[in-house]
Amino acid sequence: MGLKKRSKVSAEFNMSSLTDIIFLLLIFFMLTSTVVAPNALNLKMPGRSDTPASPSQQRLDDVRITNNGEFYFNNRRISVDELESQLSAKAGGNYSMLISPDDSAPVEGVVTVMDMAMRLGINGVLAAEE
Repeated sequence: MGLKKRSKVSAEFNMSSLTDIIFLLLIFFMLTSTVVAPNALNLKMPGRSDTPASPSQQRLDDVRITNNGEFYFNNRRISVDELESQLSAKAGGNYSMLISPDDSAPVEGVVTVMDMAMRLGINGVLAAEE
């Protein structure tokens, strides 16, 4: 009988092409993850100074944010719109302000005040913890 033997098909999988693709994806994600910059506030941390601190002659305006999200400007309750008008009237030059949120004050309130100061061009923003 002239039966032909069947050629067996190999069930093995060639991994070399798959590893090439995996390494290319790894390199791609490594390069793109370093390029992406987080959208954050540009905060400058104070540097070390060898000169002793001299008391400032200028009184800082205090913006306090309470636990329930209320704003106080120099110990007077104020709305967000009134706060913006007060700060815009005082902004310019070398104006500085102090933000002092309560321990469990909402972060949104602090970010609102910092964003308002950035829009108005107030460079001297100090944050204090009570």
